[in-house]
Amino acid sequence: MSAPEVAGTGNVPEVAGPGSAPEVAGAGNAPEVAGPGSAPEVAGPGSVPEAGVTSGLVCGHHHLYSALARGMPSPPRTPQNFPDILELVWWRLDCALDLEMIKWSAMLGALEALERGTTAIVDHHASPNAIEGSLSVIADACAEVGIRSSCCYEVTDRNGPDGMRAGLAENERFLRAGGRGFVGAHACFTLSESSLEAVVGLAADLGQGVHIHVAEDRVDSAAGAMLEGLTTDDWLLAHCVHLDRPLLGTVAHNPRSNMNNAVGYARPARLENTVVLGTDGIGGDMLEEFRIAYVRHREDDVTAAPVAAWSWLVSGTALVPEAADDRVRWSYEPIDPWHLAFTPGVQPLEVVVGGEVVFRDGRPTRVDPLEVRARAHEQALRLWARL
Repeated sequence: MSAPEVAGTGNVPEVAGPGSAPEVAGAGNAPEVAGPGSAPEVAGPGSVPEAGVTSGLVCGHHHLYSALARGMPSPPRTPQNFPDILELVWWRLDCALDLEMIKWSAMLGALEALERGTTAIVDHHASPNAIEGSLSVIADACAEVGIRSSCCYEVTDRNGPDGMRAGLAENERFLRAGGRGFVGAHACFTLSESSLEAVVGLAADLGQGVHIHVAEDRVDSAAGAMLEGLTTDDWLLAHCVHLDRPLLGTVAHNPRSNMNNAVGYARPARLENTVVLGTDGIGGDMLEEFRIAYVRHREDDVTAAPVAAWSWLVSGTALVPEAADDRVRWSYEPIDPWHLAFTPGVQPLEVVVGGEVVFRDGRPTRVDPLEVRARAHEQALRLWARL
């Protein structure tokens, strides 16, 4: 698998067209798809939308390193709550990662996203014992598969002051080198005030936003108070399940992960923020995440329609505007939220990123999917042996 022209910082070639994000900000505001039989406008200005075609889908919050977790050994005891899940599963796993594992987890995660019509991933990474260079490894892996990425490293105090400083340094190195992304932070409950100030200061110096988990569980319920007055419109706030006050920034809603971790429902329709959808590391199938977002919304409010969840899906291009010019041709039409909410199994037939066909006839064009899966399995076995 030779490195494509988009390797380096994970940037892909400039694409034709304005690349502007759709105007879908607000409290679950839907784009012009507000009813049965209407399809989202995916073509450029002055052109007619093609039947069965959408822009590229965007995963607004991912943890690509989790691709190697499937099949991992059971934790030493059964987690009883969200802090247990972090301590017994994810913090053990991320401490065991090395750069080779990171590469193949990102390759596998990017491949699986592409196979589901997702052309851009906003990743939030942690590998406390392999920090330096990790973001470039992830960005290059995504670029090799043929998708776009936006990366950050989660700064946290849980690995001591040296680990906190190393996380800051990796964000700065990557972004100053031309990488696309945010300054990353884990969550307020694992950050001291001084560490949070360092994150905010670096983001301001670099002219970038911060990508941070916010009030995912009640253990982080003080996040709103800590972040009030600090966030800006270019921040990406993941989860916000227990957020108790308005904050500036885009909110990444991860309904399946929130249910899986039993942390509650974020009720994103209540928010004035732009809302996007993420998977929080559970794959890159954004049509499936849209369906889950809809039924979770409907469970909470029987009057809810799928156009709200569809607007959250479409809003992902606000994070990666070039994805609006990517093209995905699907196995189903019409592309309509009322249809797709009740039609599982819809698959991409062709995916075009930056004018290049990167997926056709069920296969990626840049990489060998069998090789990617085989190499990822090898690294998964290495990872599991360390747990």
